[in-house]
Amino acid sequence: MPKRSLSPLHRATTHRTTGRRILVAVVVITALLGAAGLTAWFTSRGGQSKTGASPTAPAPSSLATTAPKPSAGTGSVPAPPNLTDPLTYARAAAVLLWSYDTRTTSRDQHLAGMHAWMTSETKYTDWTAISGQVPDPVLWSRMADNAQYATAAVGEAHFPSAFKQALAENPSAITEAYIYAVTVTGKQTIAWKGGGGGAEDRAVTLAVQCRPSSDCALVSLAPSVAP
Repeated sequence: MPKRSLSPLHRATTHRTTGRRILVAVVVITALLGAAGLTAWFTSRGGQSKTGASPTAPAPSSLATTAPKPSAGTGSVPAPPNLTDPLTYARAAAVLLWSYDTRTTSRDQHLAGMHAWMTSETKYTDWTAISGQVPDPVLWSRMADNAQYATAAVGEAHFPSAFKQALAENPSAITEAYIYAVTVTGKQTIAWKGGGGGAEDRAVTLAVQCRPSSDCALVSLAPSVAP
């Protein structure tokens, strides 16, 4: 089973269960056939992942529960792609979550860039889950002092087996919100000044919304990886 992966920015954060995340779980899983095992993806806390090769080990941060102001700009964070396939969009979203550059992008800019990828449907968007991957301002500043940045390369993306089984049993359930669970694997490479660096395999299960005739958008992040 692939290991649970948090953002490369914030590996020691314990995810908090929120009312909105429960709503997302209901839409993606319970309403999509009530698979009890899948419900745990978006509602359970999950364990902490191991510390990576960063020069400073991220510590728990205050969750950025409010959307950043548009005036912050997005720095090096790319704009969301115009994609209609959930697997392709999830691959791009995983790169977003595993990449950052404190040399050119402030924390506010990074958050603003991430927020642009979120679904505009407030009933489903789980900004707390995504923004909670970003370190607090103090830690971001320490990372910037080290000129730390990360790049990512994705391997493959697939619908988790339980999700496919649930969808096969009731195909029409997806039409409630067109939210798909997608597991993505890949590799993240971190570097900082002085020649430091390292690489680590990554895996994450995302919830993405892809309504017919509309571009996909990011909805939430599972606290553990679903096979």
